[in-house]
Amino acid sequence: MQRRNESFVERLPLVPRRPWHAYLLATAFCLIALVLRSAAEIAMPVGYPFVSFFPAVILSSFLFGVRPGIYAGLLGGLLSWYFFIPPRMGLAVNPGVIMALGFYGIVVAVDIALIHFMQKANFNLAIERERSRTLAENRELLFHELQHRVSNNLQVVAAMLSLQRRHVDHDLARRALDDASARLALVGRISRALYNPSGEGQNIRAFLTTLTADVMEAAGRDDITLAIEAPEDLILEPDVAVPMALIVTEAVSNAIEHGLPHRGGNIQVALETIAGTLALRITDDGEGIGADFEPERSPSLGLRISNALASQLNGRFTLQPAAQGGAIARLDLPQR
Repeated sequence: MQRRNESFVERLPLVPRRPWHAYLLATAFCLIALVLRSAAEIAMPVGYPFVSFFPAVILSSFLFGVRPGIYAGLLGGLLSWYFFIPPRMGLAVNPGVIMALGFYGIVVAVDIALIHFMQKANFNLAIERERSRTLAENRELLFHELQHRVSNNLQVVAAMLSLQRRHVDHDLARRALDDASARLALVGRISRALYNPSGEGQNIRAFLTTLTADVMEAAGRDDITLAIEAPEDLILEPDVAVPMALIVTEAVSNAIEHGLPHRGGNIQVALETIAGTLALRITDDGEGIGADFEPERSPSLGLRISNALASQLNGRFTLQPAAQGGAIARLDLPQR
């Protein structure tokens, strides 16, 4: 209802198909005002000859603009002068009549001027609103185009690394190029999925569900059960969600590759709020961590990336053995 009223007000003053329609309606308003003033003659005190004509003038100006408003003001003043200012039916001219008509003219002029400036300001506001809407649409279009191009560029770099791998004979170098290519492609997909022009966050449970499903599909494993636990309404900002998504990807990939390389199993991704912090746990029931494993001295690039991303978020990343076997990758962040 409010939008409908706004659109009607923005169209004022109305422009009839034929200009004389506006003056005809203004005349009708003045005649209605005359009838109402005559009907109230018995109950109304002496004076107030113009009281019913002010609404006619205001309504004509509001609906049809300045000229029909001036016409209604002149017609209303003439009718009041002729029918309600003594001596009636005579159009007498004396100082009292001139003063009364003068005050009437001042009030009518002020009313018409205020309505005119209000409509002019409203018209300019409508133009600015339309301009802002157009700019917002253009900004969103450019943003999506930028995100599309950034993602495409990352995919191109990933493809170039894959092509370069064909010319490398060293197995370790090939594996490094494969990992770099996969990570670049992943960053492109995550950036496109998480960022939006408004800067708002995204439901992290839905995103983690989609993300981990992509990781499982890329790994080609259908013998692993993956479970996601996260609050239904938890919204994270993009600058938190993107590093967290990368950490989840590294942890799930690590659990598949090292924890469950030759058999099926279970992986659980749980995100919860504990005492003002965000706790993310990726637990598997795989082979676990060796007794001599030291995270600080590990050459694993994925582990170093996870530690760097956690530090970027003022958090802490740990990798430890699970109580019932397997491993737990944990990320603790201050809640935002």
